Amino acid sequence: MKKVAILLLGSCLGNTALAGGKADPMLGSVIINELERRSDQRESAVDMEAWLGHDIDKLWVKLERSAEAGSTDEAALQLLYSRAIAPFWDLQTGLRRHIDDGDADNALVLGVQGLAPFNVETDAALFVDDDGMVTAEIELGYELRFTQQWILEPEITLIAHSETDRERSLGSGLAEVETALRLFYYPQREWAPYVGLAWHRTLGDQRDFAETAQSEQWLIGIRGWF
Repeated sequence: MKKVAILLLGSCLGNTALAGGKADPMLGSVIINELERRSDQRESAVDMEAWLGHDIDKLWVKLERSAEAGSTDEAALQLLYSRAIAPFWDLQTGLRRHIDDGDADNALVLGVQGLAPFNVETDAALFVDDDGMVTAEIELGYELRFTQQWILEPEITLIAHSETDRERSLGSGLAEVETALRLFYYPQREWAPYVGLAWHRTLGDQRDFAETAQSEQWLIGIRGWF
């Protein structure tokens, strides 16, 4: 589904002569990438985003939330200004509000989002928080289309921190990696239920603060956009 938004943005950039003109109307979309239930400890997760703007310049809002037994475990809200810098690529900058186990911090955001060679969907960002901690996060995904209705999507997310912060239980270096495999069925183009598996690993210094070094979960959820 991210690819739908990326291709739309890229196709808009392909005719920059229209940008800012009368043929450049304001458009917008809300995209639910993941709305799912996980098998471990009654966890649920939400990953959604929305954008509003013209061909070149847009405002993005990104929301991620994970919960255990109905209570928020971790959440992040980003408000971003996005500018197309190349076909299928946007440069994004703005602010993030992050909440983890009740503690909140704010961070500046600088990132890129787009479609890499071989149609790899890419969302990468650097976060610089109030204390100067730099966190890097990159998410890569790929759509393997069996038919028009059945799509298998492998995805990998990597998270790294610039330093160790014991108060916030953060370890320096590459800290977390999560891989997921989701199988989607699209009865209509705008939405799709799915099932999948996710593997989460804690790495390096981050292991000193983790309850478990690794975990596996079954997933069931729905994706949609409007």
